[in-house]
Amino acid sequence: MARRKNKREDEGMDESWLLPYADILTLLLALFIVLYSMSSVDAKKFEELSQVFNSVFVGDKGVVDNGEAIPPQDPSKEITAEDKKEDKEDKKAQKEAQDEKKAEELYSEKEQNELKKVQKRVDGYIEQNDLSEKFETSLSEEGLLITIRDTVLFDSGSASVRNTDESTAKELSDLLYMKPQREVIISGHTDNMPIRNSKYDSNWELSVSRAVNFMKLILKNDKLDPKSFSAKGFGEYQPSATNDTKEGRAKNRRVEIQIIANTKETESE
Repeated sequence: MARRKNKREDEGMDESWLLPYADILTLLLALFIVLYSMSSVDAKKFEELSQVFNSVFVGDKGVVDNGEAIPPQDPSKEITAEDKKEDKEDKKAQKEAQDEKKAEELYSEKEQNELKKVQKRVDGYIEQNDLSEKFETSLSEEGLLITIRDTVLFDSGSASVRNTDESTAKELSDLLYMKPQREVIISGHTDNMPIRNSKYDSNWELSVSRAVNFMKLILKNDKLDPKSFSAKGFGEYQPSATNDTKEGRAKNRRVEIQIIANTKETESE
């Protein structure tokens, strides 16, 4: 008996699966196009690419619109020659600022090394004369600070440098000679104990007089430029220690020599 043919074979294979298969291929193609585009776009186009990607899957648009995977850029957003010029100028200004900053850092480092040499000379003088309890030096970005207890130079309540201590001022003046000359500020300080005598009505006047008199002795050295020197008196208002103890008050009665670090600006003036 002849085999009866299957009805499905007569009618042919069911090809309905081709439709979803074609859709999947289309979506995969869209995905690869978008991924390829994203690998070469900048941040400004990222949002546009996201919109295209979303449109493909939602179905509002085809994969390609007017022959382009990405919508044409708005002409108003195009980079003009003026924009390019401004960008170039900005980059140039940034580079100049970076170069200037680097130069300032190098100059500051050089200046610190110069002040370290001065500090080393002063520290050698202090050690040689056994003055470590009455002299002190400290170096910072602002400059070199030399602190001298008032008992090294003055009698109590007096602003006149003792004759026996004038040699100290002379030796310090030699140590302060630098080339180029830095700005030097000499300041007087007292404790908070009230003073009233025939010459001074307040600690303020006493501190100013001490600073000025000490500066006069320093400037007897002809190598120093008087234009670089100034004197200040702070009285009791900038203590370095507590005034509640005898030791603290002794530390507050002092003369300070502040050597200001030069900057590139001050050097060029």
